[in-house]
Amino acid sequence: MTITSTEPVRPADVRGARGSDFARLARQVTEAGLMARRPGYYALRLTLVGAALAGGWGAFAALGDSWWQLAVAAFMALVFGQTALVTHDLAHRQVFRLRRPSEIGGRLFGNLCLGMGYGWWMEKHTRHHANPNHEDLDPDVAPDILVWSRRQAGASRGLPRFIGRCQAYLFFPLLTLEGFNLRVSSVRALRSRDLKHRALEGALLFAHIGGYLAALFLVLSPGKALAFLLVHQALFGVYLGCAFAPNHKGMPTFTGDERPDFLRRQVLTSRNVRGGRFTDIALGGLNHQIEHHLFPSMPAPHLRRARPIVRQYCAELGIPYHETGLVASYGEALRHLHRVGEPIRRRRATG
Repeated sequence: MTITSTEPVRPADVRGARGSDFARLARQVTEAGLMARRPGYYALRLTLVGAALAGGWGAFAALGDSWWQLAVAAFMALVFGQTALVTHDLAHRQVFRLRRPSEIGGRLFGNLCLGMGYGWWMEKHTRHHANPNHEDLDPDVAPDILVWSRRQAGASRGLPRFIGRCQAYLFFPLLTLEGFNLRVSSVRALRSRDLKHRALEGALLFAHIGGYLAALFLVLSPGKALAFLLVHQALFGVYLGCAFAPNHKGMPTFTGDERPDFLRRQVLTSRNVRGGRFTDIALGGLNHQIEHHLFPSMPAPHLRRARPIVRQYCAELGIPYHETGLVASYGEALRHLHRVGEPIRRRRATG
């Protein structure tokens, strides 16, 4: 079944919610062995990502002051994207069962290798998982720059109102800034006293930023260094955005007290992307977004195997389970962005 509505889900849509539904699904998944750890898989994946990081920076050092460095910048954008996906899995304890090794790995890959504050992102992402697409509770649908519903569009002011009228056309260009946004948000989060291990987070974060800029401007001329920086960060932002955008954008949203049971809350707001093993690698398994949201600590290679179980179970309960192709998922998200921006365009047209 397919969800076509992109407006807030109403209480009538979830009247049949029952708390025991997820428990029965969880038993099926556990009995199938899909919550078991995959140490061999993650040992290989972390090794390959680490080798790609080392190889990329090794090629950077070997090439020296050359315009061919822009090819290295493009390659490193892909590597940084994979590093972000590995950090995501570490944060969800898909790699290690215990919190301490997960946090150590997350800060090494996130703060030091990527320049993204692990603590800040973890807190934000945890809130997203608890209430996906809830306009009041999910930070990923806050109207900071874009608006995600007609309600947000009607109340928009400032930058969201200015961008919102043509946000569908600006979505992919804005993704080029996402790499910079991650770093700015990570540095700003260091001011919060609620951030755990602020000194360690800050030290690793500034070690990355300082080392990154030093490498660029010591090896390359100023013009080439700036070009490398722009190409690398812009492509990294686009890759990261393209990996996460299909997951929830354009799916139903909740507001206020609209909060169905866990199973429906996760399935109704998530979109799966069909594809083969290459899609799994490119998107880090997040193309199986429904299964990931239901079982966040499930190892990435098991998500594909969980999909038919979850899909069949949802069909039995009459819960819409939405999946589409990768390109089609972007189309759905962009059409949604254009549609919800209509109140801003109308308000502008009427003066």
